[in-house]
Amino acid sequence: MKITFLGDSIRFGAGEQIAGYGRRAAELLGPDFEVFQPEDNCRFAKYTLRMLFDYASVIRESRIVHFNCGHWDLCDLFGDGTFSTEEEYVDNLVRIARILKSFCDVVIFATTTPVLDANPHNKNSTINRFNEIAVEALKKEGVIINDLHALLADDKEKYILASDNIHLTSEGVEACARAVANIVAAEAKKLG
Repeated sequence: MKITFLGDSIRFGAGEQIAGYGRRAAELLGPDFEVFQPEDNCRFAKYTLRMLFDYASVIRESRIVHFNCGHWDLCDLFGDGTFSTEEEYVDNLVRIARILKSFCDVVIFATTTPVLDANPHNKNSTINRFNEIAVEALKKEGVIINDLHALLADDKEKYILASDNIHLTSEGVEACARAVANIVAAEAKKLG
């Protein structure tokens, strides 16, 4: 079965030293699944929305799409607010979901993972708020939620790199990859 993974550096990784969950989740799914994932960081929700045009033909061949985006949207680098407003974030996620649902059978959204408290630009209180509004809006669109945030939140020091306070440790990659592979495999089984 063909599936697609889209997402920011939590999926893709960040350079040679920082892995994301995407490759490992594809390995865990095994040979019964053909996984397409861009060799690109999907960044903001709006960037992901734009990318759907470029990758439409290959995504349309997929039965399931699993995506995440959020860290770039809720980042506050200058102390003047998040890059995307709550309204922009939700609007873009809903547009992504509707387009993906027109392409494939199942759309899964992964909540934004927590950060270590030392992160100067991404705050867990903002992540919690953005996750809350994203989940509420996407459930109304029939999107399945993969709560990666809840998976990691109780042991952030184990799952989030102390070197940058945001990306996944090897344990974090493994935990997220297993959660992604499990939810995709479960949905694939339902499709038959």
